[in-house]
Amino acid sequence: MEEMEEELKCPVCGSFYREPIILPCSHNICQACARNILVQTPESESPQSRRASGSGVSDYDYLDLDKMSLYSEADSGYGSYGGFASAPTTPCQKSPNGVRVFPPAMPPPATHLSPALAPVPRNSCITCPQCHRSLILDDRGLRGFPKNRVLEGVIDRYQQSKAAALKCQLCEKAPKEATVMCEQCDVFYCDPCRLRCHPPRGPLAKHRLVPPAQGRVSRRLSPRKVSTCTDHELENHSMYCVQCKMPVCYQCLEEGKHSSHEVKALGAMWKLHKSQLSQALNGLSDRAKEAKEFLVQLRNMVQQIQENSVEFEACLVAQCDALIDALNRRKAQLLARVNKEHEHKLKVVRDQISHCTVKLRQTTGLMEYCLEVIKENDPSGFLQISDALIRRVHLTEDQWGKGTLTPRMTTDFDLSLDNSPLLQSIHQLDFVQMKASSPVPATPILQLEECCTHNNSATLSWKQPPLSTVPAEGYILELDDGNGGQFREVYVGKETMCTVDGLHFNSTYNARIKAFNKTGVSQYSKTLVLQTSEGKALQQYPSERELRGI
Repeated sequence: MEEMEEELKCPVCGSFYREPIILPCSHNICQACARNILVQTPESESPQSRRASGSGVSDYDYLDLDKMSLYSEADSGYGSYGGFASAPTTPCQKSPNGVRVFPPAMPPPATHLSPALAPVPRNSCITCPQCHRSLILDDRGLRGFPKNRVLEGVIDRYQQSKAAALKCQLCEKAPKEATVMCEQCDVFYCDPCRLRCHPPRGPLAKHRLVPPAQGRVSRRLSPRKVSTCTDHELENHSMYCVQCKMPVCYQCLEEGKHSSHEVKALGAMWKLHKSQLSQALNGLSDRAKEAKEFLVQLRNMVQQIQENSVEFEACLVAQCDALIDALNRRKAQLLARVNKEHEHKLKVVRDQISHCTVKLRQTTGLMEYCLEVIKENDPSGFLQISDALIRRVHLTEDQWGKGTLTPRMTTDFDLSLDNSPLLQSIHQLDFVQMKASSPVPATPILQLEECCTHNNSATLSWKQPPLSTVPAEGYILELDDGNGGQFREVYVGKETMCTVDGLHFNSTYNARIKAFNKTGVSQYSKTLVLQTSEGKALQQYPSERELRGI
């Protein structure tokens, strides 16, 4: 639960969200913080002036995310990091969590109204402190943004879970820690007070006593909140607009705001989005499990690198001590190189551990937050944030893609000391960079006499060099697209001959081959040019096949 805390904090004030509202970019912000970062826009760029000029902008264009960035940093000269293009820039402030935000454009007028009901300066613009998208507020001001009741509920549950242990409600002086709760009496008891005030006999014997934690959860459970429409406060949400991705009431439908949109039942969409989020979490959970196992592997690598380092140093010292005094002057240099390699390997692995730990903590926090959101019983509030959460879950899962959970460093020291030279060559003694026992295989040789084409197929044959002593575990054959484009793999395996079918007639293809083993891959062979036949009609009179090696 503690890893989810950053998900519950406002990017402006750095504290837990208070009365959070959902911006059209799907990010959240405190209602008071939203008012503090309002900025006035030029009169000529306001929605009213655009309507007066006949541009035909709708009152509900703020729902379109692309149309909201009229004053983004890229196209207007002002946004979340500066002032208007024609005016001096306003100094930026930095919130506790590092997000840069605007100070208020003007001191807010004295009012006794709540932040949502207080009048908003005309032509006000608000910039999201996270994605820096800007939009102009309409006449409704901040009331036009829906409240995130799901997030409020998650914060309440999180704060309650971190509260101190529940105390007995009947202790007169120093309350003791509660041990049970009576669901019928709705009272927490310690053991002495339970025996004295709630004996298990008579009518009280039928009461159900539960652990305090379970009782606290049952207390929090309340009837599902009924959400109301932001445009029609007296009407409840009953349907869901698929195009606008927002709950609507029947009066919105009667007014024709969503006449050409696909509208579905609120309950059905609630269940559908919950199912989608749950399925997305399953994949992310698997990635988190793999990441935990990967961290264990990296920590084991640190120990193994240290052990290998000690063993390697001991072997090196034993070899150096057997040589004459001239070798002792060289020994210090060799040990320095070993220590440098040791530190380099440890640094790479530790950096990867740190990076993977941070990413795993963020992933776990997102998972716990999503699980808490799934527990929410408010379908309207859930649907307001479910799309954004599903996208975040998929994006986070993609970040654990191929290569992320692969060690960047091996535990072996790919160095070997050659002590065979004569004594007079000791000053030229140096490390052999590659282990003699595991080099890469030699470059394969194409056997031109066995390579040929027939109609729209090509057969290629290759072999290892005669003097090669390093075995190859397999070969990779690559072919271009017949038009001089990029090469692509058409065969991977242990065989030394391959026939490629389905080529284009009357086309020239380039082919090349390379070998591989556990250590790595060899260099590419020479490129072979293959010419296919002219067409199907000439199959009975095949043309001479061109075959030449480059």
